[in-house]
Amino acid sequence: MSEPVFFRRNGSPTLADICEWTGAKPAEGVDLSATITGLAPLDQGGPGDLVFLDNPKYAEQLAGVRATACLLAARYLARVPAGVAALVTPEPYRAFAIAAGKLYPAAARPQSTFEGAGVSPGSYVHPEARLEAGVVVDPGAVIGPRAQIGAGTLIGANAVVGPDVCIGRDCTLGPNSTVLHSLIGDRVHLHPGVRIGQDGFGFAMGPRGHLKVPQTGRVIIQNDVEIGANSTIDRGANRDTLVGEGTKIDNLVQIGHNVSVGRHCVIVAQVGVSGSTELGDFAVLGGQAGLAGHLRIGPGAQIAAQSGVMNDVPAGQRWGGSPASPMREWLKAHALLGRLARKQGGGGV
Repeated sequence: MSEPVFFRRNGSPTLADICEWTGAKPAEGVDLSATITGLAPLDQGGPGDLVFLDNPKYAEQLAGVRATACLLAARYLARVPAGVAALVTPEPYRAFAIAAGKLYPAAARPQSTFEGAGVSPGSYVHPEARLEAGVVVDPGAVIGPRAQIGAGTLIGANAVVGPDVCIGRDCTLGPNSTVLHSLIGDRVHLHPGVRIGQDGFGFAMGPRGHLKVPQTGRVIIQNDVEIGANSTIDRGANRDTLVGEGTKIDNLVQIGHNVSVGRHCVIVAQVGVSGSTELGDFAVLGGQAGLAGHLRIGPGAQIAAQSGVMNDVPAGQRWGGSPASPMREWLKAHALLGRLARKQGGGGV
C-alpha cells in the first residue's frame, strides 16, 4: 500500500510567487525562478521545500538547513547556509502561513468527507430551508425548517442545523457538529463535534430542589471565527451569547450562557468561561484557565494556563495562578513559597 497523501499541492510556485504572496524580500543573489514543491520544519527541509525561522530558540538549527528557501528575519540573514534562498520578512511565521494556504488550500478549512458537491441524497433538508447556490450537504446531515445557509458553505456528515438558524457564506460545519438557536456570520469554521446553541446551565437553586430556568437567548457568532473540535457554546439565558469577529477558539472549550467574547480573542484548549463574563477585544486565555461568572476581562488582557480567575482583570494586564493575580505578584508569591519550602526542608524535623 502506498503512503496516502491527504493534502494535494496546488501547483509548484516559484520563489517570485512566494515573495509576491507574502511581501518577503529576497536576499541578494536569490534565484527567483526556483520552485517550491513542499513545506517542512526547519530541521527536516530538503530540496524543493520552504521552511521558516521565527522562534529564536531554533536559531541554531539554521546552520543545518538544506531546504530550497527559508523565510526569516533580517537579523539571521548572515547565518543562512550557502545554497539556501533567504526570504526576509519581519513576520516569518505569518508569511509561512500565507504560503501554506496558497500551496494547500484544502488544509485551511475542513472539507467534505464525502468529497461531494451539492446536496447529498443521504441528507435530510427540510423543504422550508433556504440554501443558496454552492452549498454542500454531506450524507446524514439534517437541516431544519426555515434555516438559511449561504453560498459556499459546507454542512458536514451528520451535522445538524436547527430551525430558523442562519449561517453565512463560505462557512464549515464539521461532521457531527450541531448548531441550534444561532446566527452565524461569514467564513466561520466549526470543527467536528462542535455544539452551538444548546441551553445553558441555569437553575433556580433552593432547599426544595433545583428548578430549571428556560434559556431563551441566542448565540451570535460574527465573521471569521474558528471553533475547535468538541467545543461548546451555550445560548443565552435572557440575552445573547456573543463571539466577536476573528476570534479563534481551540478544542474542548466551554463557553457558558450570556458570555460576550470580543473581537480577535484567543481561547486555548480546555478553557471554561462561566456565564455572563465579558472578554474584551484581543484577550487571550491560556489552556485550562477557568473563569468565574459575571467577570470583565479587559481588552488585550492575558490569562496564564491553568489560572483560576475570580476577579475582574484590567485591560492589558497579565494574570496567573489560582486564585489568579497580576503576573508579577503571582511570580513573587511562587518564589517566596519556594524559598520557605527549601528553608523548612533544610531545618529538619
